[in-house]
Amino acid sequence: MKAIIPVAGAGTKLRPLTYTQPKALIPIAGKTILAVIIDQLLEAGVNDFVFVIGYLGEKIQRYIAHQYPQLKYNIVSQNDRRGTGHAIWLTKEAVGDDDELLIVLGDTICDYNVREFISSSNSLIGVRRVDDPRSFGVAELDENDQVVRVVEKPLIPRSNMAMVGLYYVKESKLLFETLESRLATHSGEQDEYHLTQALQDMIESGAKFKALRVANWFDCGKKETLLSTNAILLREMQENGSLQAYLAEGAVIIPPVSIAEGCSIAHSIIGPNVTIGEHTHIDASIIRDSIIGSYAELNEVVLHSSIIGSDANVRGMSQSLNIGDNTEIDLG
Repeated sequence: MKAIIPVAGAGTKLRPLTYTQPKALIPIAGKTILAVIIDQLLEAGVNDFVFVIGYLGEKIQRYIAHQYPQLKYNIVSQNDRRGTGHAIWLTKEAVGDDDELLIVLGDTICDYNVREFISSSNSLIGVRRVDDPRSFGVAELDENDQVVRVVEKPLIPRSNMAMVGLYYVKESKLLFETLESRLATHSGEQDEYHLTQALQDMIESGAKFKALRVANWFDCGKKETLLSTNAILLREMQENGSLQAYLAEGAVIIPPVSIAEGCSIAHSIIGPNVTIGEHTHIDASIIRDSIIGSYAELNEVVLHSSIIGSDANVRGMSQSLNIGDNTEIDLG
């Protein structure tokens, strides 16, 4: 069985940060989004991966080669962003004759039992109840949690069960045949082919999918949800004892925080809910509820609810920011 992880998206809702950094490599709770997903699967025994890359894909490739040198994987390029269905279809040759597939979208983190998910006797779709499902793919279920219909971003949803980006498909051949048919007949929406459409075609042809309700679902596609996810994961790490305690001379650290190696922090108050990348220098600052990239310089700033990219330089301000990599700002 192979795990397909599409990470080709441009992350437009997180710009300007994602102009120079793939969304999957944004730091969160001491890891990247991609590392959280990979580690979760590796711990459950999944050891064969297919990554679909596109925008800034060379950074994804370098990251995987450096961080996971022993990982067994294939790289597939999606040069034209034509939707998740198209991305999955491109993996057909890399998947080969595998009957079973695990698909995990590269911008969501879920709290679920991976071993239970991949040992199911049924094909599965991960779902989570949401208040407003119109921005998501939606699964309609019967009384036995059998999926009877899936719809992509319905204007008038018949269900509030959002699909969370987790799919276990036991009939991969049928999935690829369905995607092939969609692409051949150009039956997408504005030349964009959603995986949801192919899954609905499979259901209509007799394929059975059960819904698996995940405990938590963290959509990392927007600034607000990314910061919220960072805070939740930091608190979980603190509660289970996996979060390192930090001491900095001349600074106050309010947990939970994640501070990478090589950081210099002085005359500052850091936390709660702060992630800081490696080799970042912070002086005379107050920072809470924020994500700071690697090799950044922050001096005399007060930040909250902010995302600061790598190699950014910020001095003398008190604002809520969303700043991309290689940026220098001096508002002092």
